[in-house]
Amino acid sequence: MLESILKDTQLTKEINRNSSILHLQAGTMVYTEGDPCKGVGLLISGLLRVYKVGQSGREITLYEVAPGQACILNVFCVLLGKNYPANAESIEDSELLIIPDVSFKTLFREHERFRQYIYDLISDRLLIMMELIDEVAFGRMDQRLWEYLEEKSSNGILRKTHQEIANDLGTSREVVSRLLKDFERKGLVQLSRGSIRLL
Repeated sequence: MLESILKDTQLTKEINRNSSILHLQAGTMVYTEGDPCKGVGLLISGLLRVYKVGQSGREITLYEVAPGQACILNVFCVLLGKNYPANAESIEDSELLIIPDVSFKTLFREHERFRQYIYDLISDRLLIMMELIDEVAFGRMDQRLWEYLEEKSSNGILRKTHQEIANDLGTSREVVSRLLKDFERKGLVQLSRGSIRLL
């Protein structure tokens, strides 16, 4: 999606004119719930996680922001003048291009190609959010966990703790640990400290 913007040299110049680069180490909080949004960040490199925390302290991942994308909650905050309604952190070393709020609104108002980029982002994220609601409301946790392992593993190995998986799935560490033990007994996975191997 971002490629269409980069092809427009005039638009690229306008984006860069008042923007700045923000370097983030892995584990850095970009926003916490209630923070004001003074600009919109386009992710150049790395990976961000956007999540909510319940009153019990349980987390659920809403979506991830990959290079070439912006966080739609960040976009909504700037366009609507609201505070950030979730939490966002870098889960890898990351670089963000920060477009100040006034500049972002001008770009959104005056450039059709930029507006289309934002609309495409919103459409994509809404579909992901609908899938998340469907999974949480109607999906069996063992099925959700297995699909998660298949999606997130690299060469059959997932390097995440049980707590990190639980946060992503919106459940407790105890539930994840119990299901992983069931998978191991069935010969589906091999568990070791900090990693899970799919068999």
